[in-house]
Amino acid sequence: MSGTILFALRIILALSLYAFFGWALYTLWRDVQHQGSILASRKVPNIQISVDRQGNSPIVRHFALPEIFIGRDPNCQIAIDDDTVSARHSRLIYHHSQWWLEDLGSTNGTMLNQERIGTPTVVITGDEIGCGKATLTIALSVATQESSTQRLPSEEEYG
Repeated sequence: MSGTILFALRIILALSLYAFFGWALYTLWRDVQHQGSILASRKVPNIQISVDRQGNSPIVRHFALPEIFIGRDPNCQIAIDDDTVSARHSRLIYHHSQWWLEDLGSTNGTMLNQERIGTPTVVITGDEIGCGKATLTIALSVATQESSTQRLPSEEEYG
């Protein structure tokens, strides 16, 4: 008699253990799905860059990319045909809800508002980037400035 009771308790324990594992995996899966939908809904805000090369009329370019390379290389998003610009001179990168300017080890350096930068620096609307003889003026979309005040989902929205 005690053998059958012990066997039944083992079965109940095994079933409850499998139920717990199933519940834990379902909860993790639901959380991953929710986080994925949050990340998918985040979009890189538009950035407008006006390229003014000495002696030429300014060229205005719009981007919705998270990373923009500036340089002499034709594969750069902003290709500047100037011998004082390195092949990959600098880059603009969007992370932490801000646009950052980074010098990529260029020979002549990258200037931000007429000051040479040595570390990645946050850029805002109206900033001027100097690469060689070219001057690039930044205009950020309103979404960039609003994205820094994102709110966390409430308990009801989360699930």
